[in-house]
Amino acid sequence: MEKLGSIYNRFGTIIVLLALMLIVTIINPQFLTMYNILNIFKQVSINGLIALGMTFVILTGGIDLSVGAILGFSGMILGLMITGGTPDLLAIPAVLAIGALLGYFNGFFISKMKLQAFIVTLATMTMFNGLTLIVSNGIPASGVTKDAPILDFFSQGSILGIPFPMIIFVVAFLILLILLQNTVFGRGVYAIGGNEEVARLSSIPTNRIKTWVYVISGMMSALAGVVLTSRLSSAQPTAGAGFELDAIAAVVIGGTSLAGGRGRLFGTFIGVLIIGVLNNGLNIIGVSAFFQQFIKGLVILLAVILDRKSAR
Repeated sequence: MEKLGSIYNRFGTIIVLLALMLIVTIINPQFLTMYNILNIFKQVSINGLIALGMTFVILTGGIDLSVGAILGFSGMILGLMITGGTPDLLAIPAVLAIGALLGYFNGFFISKMKLQAFIVTLATMTMFNGLTLIVSNGIPASGVTKDAPILDFFSQGSILGIPFPMIIFVVAFLILLILLQNTVFGRGVYAIGGNEEVARLSSIPTNRIKTWVYVISGMMSALAGVVLTSRLSSAQPTAGAGFELDAIAAVVIGGTSLAGGRGRLFGTFIGVLIIGVLNNGLNIIGVSAFFQQFIKGLVILLAVILDRKSAR
């Protein structure tokens, strides 16, 4: 029994993903086609980018509820810049910098002012959503990719048949994986989540690391905003609504503990795919959208229960 538990702890998310794919394929063989698999990767890339940044935050024992608002604000700024005549080659880096700045704003109040992450990011979520409505006046920015070839490639482009959003997601995953597993910064992230006071007494710069994880989260949310804006060819004032919940769900399903200090970025990668397969599979087999919400919530609850048992 102990051996089975150990196997599940190491490969549980992969087993769940494969089982889910098998069930959906048995019900509808159209699921396991190359077109549909690539489509799933394209669909999950936006939530995946946010979830990768969220993993760093949760590993430190924090939470970032503002990621959807940062996505929406970044996408709107991008749309307004490009429709205003700014070349996409300049607009995209500018938007990523804005996302990093908003993340720093969160990190400053959490690490320097010692405020609770839940309260700070709940407040900034409301603030950033308000900023999006202020700068846009509640009106979408349309035709964003019309004169922006680079941004258009973000949505429609592919390399060797692989959709470019999927490539962005995988490259971001590999870069952040190296950062988390092979650097002093990454070890500090785990140490803070394990016991912040012990980490501080061990001369780990806890405030600096906590600030930077929110900068990473903000930048990844902004990058997701760029991908979403390119995909829609427009910037919507409410585009980021609900993304924070899917991102947290992917991290938790991937095995990262909400208490911090335990989890893997690879688990988040698989968690993102599980949510993507679940959404896609339920659509393919014709499950009502109302039931889809219930099923997704049930899967998240089961993941939290399994996480609690694993921790014990």
